[in-house]
This record gives sequence, C-alpha cells and structure tokens, in this order.
Amino acid sequence: MARRRQRHLGALMRAEVFLLPRRAGLRLLPLLRHGHRAPAVMRLQSPQFQALFTPGLRSVAEMFEKKNYELRIAGGAVRDLLSGMTPQDVDFATTATPAEMKEMFTSAGVRLINNKGEKHGTITARLHEQNFEITTLRIDVVTDGRHAEVEFTTDWEKDAERRDLTINSMFLGLDGMLYDFFNGYEDLKTKKIRFVGKATERIQEDYLRILRYFRFYGRIAEKPDVHESSTLQAIKENAKGLAGISGERIWVELKKILLGNHVNHLVQLVYELDIAQYIGLPLDGDLEEFARVTKNVQNLCPKPMTVLTSLFKGKDDITNLDLRLKISKEEKNLGLFLIKHRQELTKAMGPEPLKPYQDVIMDSREANTNSKICELLKYQGEDHLLQELQQWTVPSFPVSGHDLRKMGMSSGKEIGAALQQLREEWKKSGYHMDKEELLSCLKKL
Repeated sequence: MARRRQRHLGALMRAEVFLLPRRAGLRLLPLLRHGHRAPAVMRLQSPQFQALFTPGLRSVAEMFEKKNYELRIAGGAVRDLLSGMTPQDVDFATTATPAEMKEMFTSAGVRLINNKGEKHGTITARLHEQNFEITTLRIDVVTDGRHAEVEFTTDWEKDAERRDLTINSMFLGLDGMLYDFFNGYEDLKTKKIRFVGKATERIQEDYLRILRYFRFYGRIAEKPDVHESSTLQAIKENAKGLAGISGERIWVELKKILLGNHVNHLVQLVYELDIAQYIGLPLDGDLEEFARVTKNVQNLCPKPMTVLTSLFKGKDDITNLDLRLKISKEEKNLGLFLIKHRQELTKAMGPEPLKPYQDVIMDSREANTNSKICELLKYQGEDHLLQELQQWTVPSFPVSGHDLRKMGMSSGKEIGAALQQLREEWKKSGYHMDKEELLSCLKKL
C-alpha cells in the first residue's frame, strides 16, 4: 500500500526514515516531504507525553474534535518532550479562531480566564482545576521590533515560520505525531541553535530574540563558540534594537543566560557584538573577574545577581543596571553587598575560618544577611565554608537585661553598656559561652 502511494505521488514526494532515540519514546514512521518544505512526521509515545493527558486535557481534546478544530501542542513543550523532559508549561495551538473557541467553551459551561490575551489570539480555559492556554495560528502582519499585529490563519507552516528558533517551531498532535517544517528536531538532536529562516528577519521582528538565542544556546548547545558566522553578524548589526526593549523583558532573559551553560563565552560575545551598552551592562565590564567567578560558582546554584556582579567595578554600575533593567530591591542590595565585601571579607586563618562571616551575620540587623553571606561564599568559591555555614544555626544571645537586673543593676544605661560588653566577650568565644559563663565574666570586668 505504501509503495503504491509513493508511485502515485511520484516526484512530488519522497519517503525517508529517521533513526530516533529510544529515550524520547519515538517510533519509526515513514516521513513524507512535499517538495523541500513539509512537516517531518513521527510518533512520540514517551511517558512524559502520556502524563499530559489529564482529565482536563482529555475534555479539551474531545471538544475540539467534535468541532473539527485542529489542536496541537506547540513550541517549548514539544522541544522538552523530544528531549525526554517533562515540560513545565504546555501551550497549545489551534486552527479555531478566538471567537470560535469562546463560543465552544461558553456553550459547554467552561470558565474562561485572563481575557487579556484574546486580541493576540489566546484563550485560556479552566477545566478540572487546570488552565489551558490555547492560541489561534497566526501570521505577523506588522512588526516594530517589540510587538506585532497579527492575522489569524489555518496554515501551520505560516505559524511555524513566525517563531524564533527552529527548535521552538515544532508542533505535536495529541496522537503523538510530530510536525516539523524547519528541521527543528534535527537541530535538537545535533544541539544546534538556528533562527527560523533568515536570522535578520526574525531578529527585527522582536529584538529580544538576540538574548533568546543566547539563552537557548546556553541551554541546548554542548560546546561554546559553535555559532554560524551569519547569525553572529546579524546579531551585531541589529544589537542597537535592544535599546527599545523594556528593561523587565531583558532582565528575564539575562537572568536565564547567567544561570545557563557557557555563560562566560556568551557574556564575552555580548561585549564582542556591542550588545552590552544597550542592556545596562558597563562598557568596561571586568571580563577577567567574570571568568574567575563563573568558574567559582559552578555547581553552587548562585543567584543571577551574584554572577553578574563580578562584571561590576563599583556601586555606580549597579545603579546604572537598575536604571535600565528595573531590578528588584533585593537584587540591588545583594549586588551592593557583594561589591562592598567581596575583597575585604575573607576567611580567617586558624581553626575557625568561618568566623568573620559569622560575625557579619551576628552584627547585622537585616533578616537576610545569612543569605547574602552564602552568595558571597559562592562568589569567592568557598564551597566548603558554604556547606559549613548552611549547617550552622544562628545562636541567640543568652543574656538579657532581666538577668542583669537580678544581679542588682537598675540603670538602663548601665545595663545597656554591660550587655554590649558581654556581646563582645560572646563574640570572641565564637558564640560558645553560655549564660553562666558570661555572667561570671561580667563580675570580673
């Protein structure tokens, strides 16, 4: 039957078979290509894919099937499933228009939430305590480098064409069939990051895609510096477009880059391709210190700000970053803390190397100083001290003003001075002296 079909299609089609990794749960199927651009078709049957079929998804699938609307999983969830991962978020694409989806869901008594996405083609339905975000296939009609005016379509290839990277342009049917117009699966297997079509066109549709390219490179690519030269050239020529992107959007992407693989290489590229000035980074960033710290923090799960602060030479760099990216107060304070203490606060010689760090925690009145010290130890590459600090419980000062009153003190000023003296003795002991030892020490003072 398959042979007769191939003969009938003649030169218009040719059959191929892809060798697929067993871990992804993909079954070998004939692959039909119409000309040079048609979806690669293969079947996914992994446990991660099967686990998506909750009562809510089954109900949604039945509704779309009854109306003969096509419904497929789209974008990043497809990429994750093909990589053998469970996606954190699952987005769906459909040939149904927003109006058709609204009519279908409301007539079935399904609750619709978050109607802000409707003008962009997205309907969010809530079934069985689960949200389903479903977007009509779209074509970008007008783009300004930040936003797009869209037109709805039923053409899956046209929708795939408007997506940023090939690995994010695939669709997965609810029967497990994979639809791939731009060789995204092949790029995923070979860990290659490519823009869909021409890099310049995709970037100019949304300049944030420059940072998304770096982010996915750090997530997918096995080796640093395996880029297509034309891609890097397109990024350099369009870097200025990032000046028009909101700081909040840039910071979201930059944080993910900082915690990904190849971060030292990617940030060096940010400087080589003249991107730094448009995203709040100092023109004279300390790349040598950045390289040292990125090595220090490996496997220590640092916060993004801990890594980024190594580029900065002073407080002004933090201020400028905040003006451009609108970082949180907590992130700004962490950066300032690291700049202040990264050189002057170091481990002590002798049997208690952690004590200088403990002293800062004990002297501070801020609740999150312990967390900041942990980030400082990561920055400095002191993994053993970090483990020791994480196991340390901040002790409570054992003496109170009531204890001193019982000893005959009555003046508030006298009690305050005595408590301060005892705190210093307690500090010298490494916070080991108990109440009796301290009060006995007071009698000798």
